[in-house]
Amino acid sequence: MTTIDHWIAGAPYAGTATATTPVHNPATGEVSAQLATADAAVVDEAVRTAAEAQRTWGATSLARRTEIMFRMRELVVQHTEELARIISAEHGKTVDDARGEIARGRETLDFACGVNHANKGEYSADASTGVDVHSMRQPLGVVAGITPFNFPAMVPMWMHPIAIATGNAFILKPSERDPSAANYVADLYRQAGLPDGVFSVVHGDRTAVDAILEHPGIAAVSFVGSTPIARYVREKGAAHGKRVQALGGANNHAIVMPDGDIEYAASQIAAGAFGSAGERCMAVPAAVAVGEAGDLLVAALRREAEQIVVGPGDRDGVGMGPVITAEARERVIRYATEAIESGAEAVVDGRDLVVEGHERGFFVGPTVLDRVGTDVGAYREEVFGPLLTVVRAETFEEALDIVNSSPFGNGAAIFTASGEYARRFSHEVQAGMVGVNVPIPTPVAYYSFGGWKDSLFGEHHAHGPEGVRFYTRNKVVTTRWPHVDRPVQASMSFPSTTD
Repeated sequence: MTTIDHWIAGAPYAGTATATTPVHNPATGEVSAQLATADAAVVDEAVRTAAEAQRTWGATSLARRTEIMFRMRELVVQHTEELARIISAEHGKTVDDARGEIARGRETLDFACGVNHANKGEYSADASTGVDVHSMRQPLGVVAGITPFNFPAMVPMWMHPIAIATGNAFILKPSERDPSAANYVADLYRQAGLPDGVFSVVHGDRTAVDAILEHPGIAAVSFVGSTPIARYVREKGAAHGKRVQALGGANNHAIVMPDGDIEYAASQIAAGAFGSAGERCMAVPAAVAVGEAGDLLVAALRREAEQIVVGPGDRDGVGMGPVITAEARERVIRYATEAIESGAEAVVDGRDLVVEGHERGFFVGPTVLDRVGTDVGAYREEVFGPLLTVVRAETFEEALDIVNSSPFGNGAAIFTASGEYARRFSHEVQAGMVGVNVPIPTPVAYYSFGGWKDSLFGEHHAHGPEGVRFYTRNKVVTTRWPHVDRPVQASMSFPSTTD
């Protein structure tokens, strides 16, 4: 049985910890590898190595840093297929979906290649007589990222390219469910010429997480995951003096107006609900059908869901793979069953799906429920699976109230032909990312990703300009070079720029 080690100082690192956890292939249910899990000593070694490397890396020119990021980008392009198949084998998503994930993650590498522009300071001459003021952004030092299973390449790429390009050393703690992508990326950085220790990977569970949050040598932590854990990371990290950026869960809605293109809306919502088996923080698990759009939308959603081919992610023609674990499968089934027992109508029922030849795989089929009550768990909670609930509303105002009543505020979308409704929705919806006729409004890398309410804990969104601000701190320098023949008298009074 293969053992997956950590990556420290530019090479695989076993450490002295003996604990391991199994890594499964979700399509077969079989254990594919054992993962070494870090204790505090492993994390301490990663931090020690990172701190030593960062002292040199932080003083390296921007030109040199971006040169390495350009090389890294090209290596990711060259090795997309291998990385996509690694992701598919451990996550279960289709290889094509994994390719798309890598492409979106690569956009942040693109942004990092031009970080010299985003990292610029400012300059003011003669702020006072003979006094100039300028600002600069400097790296924090050693920073860490704790990332979820659903995007083992893309979500870490929201973090490490910007952190590294701005002069930090980065320690990644990926999900223990699909860890191999992190090590593969680490080796690509090595090939790109990144100095040993600037990028490290420590694997593990809560023990590793707590060690990261408590370690005095780590200045900042980025996190993406469920809301309860995001809140925990925020509180514990802040209590240990760290800058924390914690992105939590979601329950994104899509309103469908009667004036919209119903067939288009259904195809987009189905893709948003069932792509990657619904295991996306930007998935669309809740559709709000307004007025006469309801019956038409449900009929169209039925057609879309019934066309989806479910199977192993590496099989041609498959549109949706398994969920990540047997427990995830049971959770989806339980939420669907409870909703149906509470009066929801099963339009498409995927609870009993079995994929021939993969009977032990973690498969559950696309499931569409109509007339779902807003008090049931299938609607209220982040199910994180291929379960789409349809809620009915009579008016736009009622639909908007339904969306805004959610404790989550990650993303929201509207499908309409009305500029008035689109504008009102964009301004009034309580979500950090908004789509108009776009089901998954994930921003491009030169904007920033983040939600509102219980979907974000911290002051900074991920990647883009806010990512640069998160991984750097601002310094303002005030200078005066007095003339030797024009002495400047010191004053006991508070200094004024009018002097």
